[in-house]
Amino acid sequence: MTSSLSRDLIFLILQFLDEEKFKETVHKLEQESGLFFNAKYFEELVLGGNWDEVEKYLSGFTKVDDNRYSMKIFFEIRKQKYLEALDKLDRTKAVDILMKDLKVFASFNEDLFKEITHLLTLDNFRENDQLSNYRDTKSARAIMLVELKKLIESNPLFRDKLQYPSIKNSRLRMLINQSLNWQHSLCGNPGQNPDIRTLFYDHSCRNANHVYPQLATNNHLIASVPKSEGFLPIVANGTFLSAPASAPVQTPLTAWISNPTTVAHPVVTGGGLNFISPNPGIAAMPKCPGDSDVSRPRFSGALDRVMLTGNNSGQNHHGLAFNITEELPKTVACTLNQGSAPTSMDFHPIQQTLLLVGTSIGDISLWDVSSKEKLASKSFQVWDIGASSMVLKASIFKDPSVSVKRVLWSPDASLFGVAYSKHMVQLYSYYGGHDIRHHIEIDAHVGSVNDLAFCNPNKQSVITCGDDKTIKVWEVATGVKLCTFEGHEAPVHSICPHSRENVHFVFSTSLDGKIKAWLHGMMRSRVDYDAPGQSCSTMAYSADGKRLFSCGTSQDGESHMVEWNENEGTIKRTYQGFQKHSLGVVQFDTTKNRFLAVGDDYLIKFWDMDNPSLLTTIDAEGGLPTSPRIRFNKGGNLLAVSTNDNRIKILATVDGLCLMRTFEGHSLVTSRLGIASEALIKNGDAGNSEGVKPRVPEEAHPPKTWKLTEISDPCKLHLLRLSSRVKTDKIARLVYTNSGTAILALALNAIHLLWKWPRNDLNSSGKATTKASPQLVQPASGILMTNDLVDARPEEAVPCFALSKNDSYIMSASGGKISLFNTQTFKTMTAFMPPPPAATYLAFHPQDNNIVAVGMDDSTVHIYNVRVDEVKSKLKGHSKRITGLAFSNVLNTLVSSGADSQVIVWSTDRWERKKNCVLQVPAGRTPAAMSDTQVQFHQDQTHLLVAHDTQIVIYETTKLECLKQWTIGEFSAPISHATFSCDSQLIYASFLDGTLRVFSASNLQVRCQINPSAYLPSDVSSTVYPLAIAAHPQEPNQFAIGLTDGSVQVFEPLESDSKWGVPPPAENRASGSMLAAPAPPVVALDQPQNME
Repeated sequence: MTSSLSRDLIFLILQFLDEEKFKETVHKLEQESGLFFNAKYFEELVLGGNWDEVEKYLSGFTKVDDNRYSMKIFFEIRKQKYLEALDKLDRTKAVDILMKDLKVFASFNEDLFKEITHLLTLDNFRENDQLSNYRDTKSARAIMLVELKKLIESNPLFRDKLQYPSIKNSRLRMLINQSLNWQHSLCGNPGQNPDIRTLFYDHSCRNANHVYPQLATNNHLIASVPKSEGFLPIVANGTFLSAPASAPVQTPLTAWISNPTTVAHPVVTGGGLNFISPNPGIAAMPKCPGDSDVSRPRFSGALDRVMLTGNNSGQNHHGLAFNITEELPKTVACTLNQGSAPTSMDFHPIQQTLLLVGTSIGDISLWDVSSKEKLASKSFQVWDIGASSMVLKASIFKDPSVSVKRVLWSPDASLFGVAYSKHMVQLYSYYGGHDIRHHIEIDAHVGSVNDLAFCNPNKQSVITCGDDKTIKVWEVATGVKLCTFEGHEAPVHSICPHSRENVHFVFSTSLDGKIKAWLHGMMRSRVDYDAPGQSCSTMAYSADGKRLFSCGTSQDGESHMVEWNENEGTIKRTYQGFQKHSLGVVQFDTTKNRFLAVGDDYLIKFWDMDNPSLLTTIDAEGGLPTSPRIRFNKGGNLLAVSTNDNRIKILATVDGLCLMRTFEGHSLVTSRLGIASEALIKNGDAGNSEGVKPRVPEEAHPPKTWKLTEISDPCKLHLLRLSSRVKTDKIARLVYTNSGTAILALALNAIHLLWKWPRNDLNSSGKATTKASPQLVQPASGILMTNDLVDARPEEAVPCFALSKNDSYIMSASGGKISLFNTQTFKTMTAFMPPPPAATYLAFHPQDNNIVAVGMDDSTVHIYNVRVDEVKSKLKGHSKRITGLAFSNVLNTLVSSGADSQVIVWSTDRWERKKNCVLQVPAGRTPAAMSDTQVQFHQDQTHLLVAHDTQIVIYETTKLECLKQWTIGEFSAPISHATFSCDSQLIYASFLDGTLRVFSASNLQVRCQINPSAYLPSDVSSTVYPLAIAAHPQEPNQFAIGLTDGSVQVFEPLESDSKWGVPPPAENRASGSMLAAPAPPVVALDQPQNME
């Protein structure tokens, strides 16, 4: 059941309890769920002076130190309780309240606490000037209640919890009656007046003596309720089930966030059984380069590989050697001298040769492992000691030693966090190279901060846990605490945030071996488990987020690593191979959605995720501690391992060695070109290389007749950054108007921006140009063109728009309804097609603006008639969301492309499929689960440009015959977008590393390359890159890009150049496929492939 359904169910239960007059139970559930704050009940408690119940009820919604509003609420309540004790001359009770309840506020306002204490010395506290108007208890409570209501309404923690939803009376009873009616309608012989006396099992009108119920009772394969050994499935539309008395009920790990519809099957143990595949070819099939675990078929109960006892595990039935351990980083590529013992490490998620290290003496270092250079180093220091708590100051004064508990990059690598062994979390901003700057400092926990993690439920947040047994969530931008999770009875050791179906949750583990799960917005733990062996564990998901693992060590030194079945809340697989007594808690990591690694017994141990037996071990040439620290990079081709002598060894695969060689000794710009490694040369056939001279680097023999135009300096081009007063998110879509006088952009936050060039002395034509600045168009009404976001899922939404031929209307969507805007007034003319499914691409028919092709996230294409508000046809053929659409009025065809890398040609006469093909991912590249594939017709309307994140291809449309193909190099960044110039002679392409390339469309040769340094400031984060690129409709050498920082920039070549580079002469052009080349170059740009 999803979290929203769980929430609704709680409200229905509250309504039912209230109708049944279970008053105390109603308020108990309100407090425990934290979903609805009953202001009327709270008022009764306050006016009645039931202070213990007042605080107990409040505790379900907030704690004293959550924020300033919460602190003020608790202070006012406790102050009133204190004054009432003084008024009754009960000094003993007053002193007790002062020391137990009010002293907590002394650390925040010591003078106020002293003043409150001074009231004990007065015969009548009304002698205090500020309390002179205090009359009697009843009126004082009423006055305080008014103040409390204001504070509660202002407190963000009570937002959306003060209003009870509008629900029809007896809603839960009605739903149960509907369920019973449905069950009765399914009866084989339904009676007219069924006698239903229980809800504990499904209703049936069969006679009690009928043989079927007796069989069903004794046979779990046909019983309506399958017997469960450890858990009870919760199905959203199922009945409420009762667990057998003998079987303990185990709550599924994700029952509170997911809606499993699978049926429980009997468990079959694998001991002593051999699973023989009916097709030996399938069982013995090795994993090919580029195959992903997601795309490969999996067979329940069988391993990916057949391993026979006594044989080499890498030998298949055909006698071909296949050793999967070759995919593991085993070669010691380099050693880094850290100088102090590493305690935590994390690779940069984008620049995968950058390693962040935290040590036992509180130092952090940033290494470039390819050059073995320490780029930056920081020692522990409190940035603002004056703002720190007295507890932290006393702790540092008593013992100044501090160690790093965790270092971690944010997902976009713009920040990294450091958790220390004393109270503190520090967040740094990273601007590339050596540039590390303070971002924010948080006095997070009392004692050690044991772990941190980044998450993004509503805004970017950082989660921390510590020795004070709590988990806290902080806003990254401001350091403000958003919430606190309490419930552990021992220090919290680690946290593991995750999200599924827009539900954000956090697993936490503690030193006493407990595992809990917390839902954002819910104050209490939703899952409570014992880790295997009650070990102190850490948890981690596989890279694709589909498999959950935990690994840890008990107090007796026994280590356990398991895979969890989230839906059932049980252990799916236990991995074998640990030493009997581990010293300290072992550390583990996952990679490639396939392997697990653990530092144990002076070794690194590896497991295949699908096999509980140990796969292999590596000693990294010796010198490892008992439980070494380990960390993979994102690609899994590098592994950092701590050593005994305060060093770090970097282990690498063959690909990892190539990656390190690529970056070693080269500038960032050079590395982006894709340097060929020695491994590439080895791909040639040595037997046929006699008499063939290998090509030498361009640096050794520079071409005399032609050289690639490479622009790295802003003065080498004309550039205009469009100014905007509107704060936007990443620019997802970009287009010039058909008149060429304006640029339209759509940001991820659903806002449209329209810049228009005025006609003046500097720009007599009024066309878009870099020589004059445009104006951001905004009507007098001040409204913005903003897409409908009702029912949209922001994390999954794909912004899209289409512009009418006369530039008067924009059709646009951002995950919600499709909106039709008037570009003059910015008014929404209409909105249609609410999700699901949601629109992901839009295209106007070239001959009829009333016909629109709408690509959907459910893989269909809808042909929609705007005038009659009707879907004329649904085109089915893709398997994933639609990412591109293009009409040809010459061929009367529509071409669609999808995230499945498929291109389909449809007839516009009868909307029938004519042809289709699937793009082939280059060898050595793992196909992405969802890859944007874009399509655009050539000016001749017969040739088709297809841009994928790995390649650019030109097709002849009617036959879908590949004419020319250009693929990215092994180390090149993926393509983010590509488009024809207005005359179709050039192709402009942007890449995720910020590089821009201009191709000759006739042969797909790169003729000009614009490096990020030419248009981005040096201090801009490496996460800023173009997502969209658009070509001017009349000027073939002008184009614009939309960037991830929300900006738009326009490019033109210098007048002296007049165009982007020059095409290479015939002798420099690639002829024939690269596969036929005698030897690849040592240094080369990504090469085109002519398929003629």
